Amino acid sequence: MKLAFIGFGGVGQSLAKLLEERPLGAEVVAISDMKKGAIYQPNGLDVKKVLEVVEEDGTLDNYPNEPGLVRGMGSIQTIEQTNSDAIVEVTYTDVRTGQPAIDHCRTAFQHQKSVVTTNKGPVALAYRDLAALAKERGVYWGFEGTVMSGTPALRLPEVTLAGNEIKEIHGILNGTTNYILTEMENGKPYQDALRQAQTLGYAEADPTSDVEGYDARYKVAILANYVMGSSLAVEDIPCEGISGLFNEDIKKARDEGKAWRLIASIYKSGEEVKAVVEPQCLDENDPLANVKGPTNAIVYECDLSGPIMLTGAGAGLIETGYALWIDLFYVKKQLGVTSI
Repeated sequence: MKLAFIGFGGVGQSLAKLLEERPLGAEVVAISDMKKGAIYQPNGLDVKKVLEVVEEDGTLDNYPNEPGLVRGMGSIQTIEQTNSDAIVEVTYTDVRTGQPAIDHCRTAFQHQKSVVTTNKGPVALAYRDLAALAKERGVYWGFEGTVMSGTPALRLPEVTLAGNEIKEIHGILNGTTNYILTEMENGKPYQDALRQAQTLGYAEADPTSDVEGYDARYKVAILANYVMGSSLAVEDIPCEGISGLFNEDIKKARDEGKAWRLIASIYKSGEEVKAVVEPQCLDENDPLANVKGPTNAIVYECDLSGPIMLTGAGAGLIETGYALWIDLFYVKKQLGVTSI
C-alpha cells in the first residue's frame, strides 16, 4: 500500500513515526507540505531520514537527492500524478470552508485513491457529496479522528453497535472547555484556567473555536450526518459556549451537587434529526458530570443495547496518529489485505 502525505505537521509526523514501529505493509512514496516542501520517490521514501531532516531544520530541503526523486510537486499534483494508493490528508484547513481538504478528498476520489483524514471540514460540510463519490469510485474514506481523535467514536456505532437504532447521542466533545470547567470547579478564575489550558497546549492562542462551542458544533454535524443519517448543516445547529459561565455559577452548582459541562446533543424529533451545543448543569449522578479534565465522552442511546458510554482522549498527536493508522488498516481491508 503506497501512501502520499498531503500535509506533514505534527499529526502527519506522528503517523509516520507510528508506521515505522507498526508498518501495516505501507510504504510512503510522497509528501507535499505547503511550508516544508515536497518530495516524491516512486520506489518509496526513507521515512526515518525524512523525520530526521524535518526535525533538524523544519523542511524537506535536506532530504538527500537520489535517482528518481522528484521535488516541488503541489498537493493536487501529488494526488493526481504519484503512484500512491491512499492519501493521508492532514493539511491545515479552514474549518469554515473545509478547504483545501475538500478539494484534496474530491481529487483523490476522482483518481480512485482512498483517503484518511483528521480534518473536520470535509466531513462536516460536504459529507454526502464526498461519501457518494468515494462509493462510486470504490475507494475508502476514513475520518475516525475527526470527532474524538484515537477514541473510536465513529467506528463504535458503525461496527460494535450495528443493528441498534441510535435514538440520541450526547456527550462532551471538546476537551479544552471541559478542562477549563474542571479547573473552575477547583476555584480557579475563568481567565486563569484558560491561560493554563493554553500553556498545556489544550487551547490555541485564539481559543474562540473551543470556548464558544464551534469545534463541538462541527463534530455534532459529523455525528448527525454519519451516524444518524441526517442532512444537518452546521449553521442549523444552535451553539452556545462557556464564556458566559462565571465562577459563581460553577460554585452554586457544586454546592447543589451538580456540575456544568458543555454538552453536544443530537436527537430525533419525529422524522427530523436536531442538535444543539450548550452548557448544561448536570446532576451528580449523570455519568457525564464526572468526566474531568481534557477527557471527552459520548453516550449512544440504543434501542437494543441500552445506553453505551465511551470515554477517552479527544486530542493528542499520538492518539490522532493512531486514528489515521486504524483507518489505514481498513484501507488495507478494502484492498483485500487483512494482515497487519
